[in-house]
Amino acid sequence: MRPTKIQLRQARKRRIRAKVSGTAERPRLTVTASLMRISVQLIDDTVGKTLAHAVSEKGKNIAAATKVGADIAKKAKDLKISAVVFDRNGRKYHGRIKALADAAREAGLAF
Repeated sequence: MRPTKIQLRQARKRRIRAKVSGTAERPRLTVTASLMRISVQLIDDTVGKTLAHAVSEKGKNIAAATKVGADIAKKAKDLKISAVVFDRNGRKYHGRIKALADAAREAGLAF
């Protein structure tokens, strides 16, 4: 039997998380994209703590993702964080995920 789209995404997610881990100096920027919203978190995996987060209001499009990317970059700068490790959570790097990452880079975050 062929694996479903969800099972394939979960397998990609496990492969990525096996290699990607955040620290206090370089936290993990994880993206969660649902049908209604897009959200990001800065996570320090050494202590298991979320340092900052940002969520789109009521938009799932590229414009909302761009706004969230700029917002999380501003919050990271307030915490004196300039570099992050990007965790796309098993999603493909295009569309909303790419727009969010580009906006965060333009606002000053280094991936």
